[in-house]
Amino acid sequence: MPATTRRRFTDEFKREAVRLIRESGRPVAQVARELEISDNVLYRWRSEQQQIESQGGTRQSVRAEQDELTRLKRENETLRKERDFLKRAAAFFARESQ
Repeated sequence: MPATTRRRFTDEFKREAVRLIRESGRPVAQVARELEISDNVLYRWRSEQQQIESQGGTRQSVRAEQDELTRLKRENETLRKERDFLKRAAAFFARESQ
């Protein structure tokens, strides 16, 4: 099976695609076919754009916040595992010393 590379789209392209949906009145699936992208991707871009507009930020700032949240969740999970391990180790050594 040949490896496919992931297509990358500029923020300008994403904004224009969302603008096409809003201004043309055509269904998302039709616009997606015309742009040769998945309609799921276009739905996601539209929801991201709505989120950006409601927060008054930029696409980069929202993406940075999402990346930071993902990083913090990952770090939180690691710290939770370390804490649980140390609890078990402390209980083990407490039993051994008795």
